[in-house]
Order: sequence, then C-alpha cells, then structure tokens
Amino acid sequence: MRSLAACLGLIACLLVFVGSAAAQDPRYERLDPDTRARVSAVIDSARTVGLPTEPLIQRALEGVLKGAGSDRIVAAVRRLAVDLGVARSALGSGASSAELEAGVAALRAGATPTVLAHLRERRHQSLTVALAVLADLAARGVPVDSAAAAVLVLAPTARDADLVEFRRAVERDIALGAPPAAATSVRLDATARAAAPGRP
Repeated sequence: MRSLAACLGLIACLLVFVGSAAAQDPRYERLDPDTRARVSAVIDSARTVGLPTEPLIQRALEGVLKGAGSDRIVAAVRRLAVDLGVARSALGSGASSAELEAGVAALRAGATPTVLAHLRERRHQSLTVALAVLADLAARGVPVDSAAAAVLVLAPTARDADLVEFRRAVERDIALGAPPAAATSVRLDATARAAAPGRP
C-alpha cells in the first residue's frame, strides 16, 4: 500500500510539474489570463497523449499577433490538436513533429487520412516534403485526388528534391495557362518516361 501511495504521489507531483513548466514558459505571458489557462489546458492534454506542443503554442501566439479574440484562439488551438491527432493516427506514432504538421496541411487541403496512411506505406523516409508538395499542389488548384495520386506514384523512389522540382514544373505549367489537373498529369507522365528503364 505504501508503495502504491508513493507511486501515486510521484505521478501527482509530475503532473503538477508539467503544468507549472507550461505556465512558466514566458511566451504564455502574451496571452491574457483566461486565454492562457484555456490554451494551457489544451496543450497539457496534447502533451499527455504524446502530441507535439510547439505547433499549438505557435498557433496561439499567431492568434495574438492577429488580434484574435480569446474564443477564436482557443478554438484554433483545439482544432490543431485534433488535426495533429488525426495525422498521427494515419502516419503512425513514430511520425516526427514536422511530418505531423505537414500532414495537417495535407488534411486541410482535402487529403484523407487514408491517403496519408498509404503514403507512409509507400515512402520509407521522411514524409514532410511529400506531404507539403501534396498540400501545395492542392493550393494551386490541382484537384486533391490528382495531387494525392501523383505524390503516391512518385513517393516510393523520388527524392525530396525530385518532388520539389515536380511541384515547380506543375506550377510553371499552370502559370502558363495549363489546367491544374492536366498540368499534373502531363508532368507525371514525363517523369515516368524519364525514369523508365533503358532510357538513354
């Protein structure tokens, strides 16, 4: 019983330390007391389940810089925490903070958690750039299904630099007047031909 009581006491102390550590972060001082308390609660919950907290802090501070009200700041932080959780469920518990943030961007661009999971299966290296390219293509008007399909095709073998160059090529074609979906398809075909075995 004493051992159990001691363990429970230690856990309680650790929880208090975690909360006080967050409260002592000087950046929290930029938030008014009510917002600070509510944001801290969201961040403490995210930390408890192993989600990265720095993106949440940055989102709160971004709200302050934009002059957003307390409710709006807290809602944005909560939404990001939820989206980070969805991204981690799709990308796996080993996903880095950068991958999770890129995953959130892809999800908000319209990609599904299933697409993220398939990308994890096909690309055995960091997914940060691949996810960012997917989100960037969607932002340029490429239908998210087309953007996701292209990235999934390229993912197994393309280097990060290749993915970035693919995105730039699609963006150039769009700037020259090509429909976004067509530009993506043409560039994907050209990439496949260039990588075909036996090509001089």
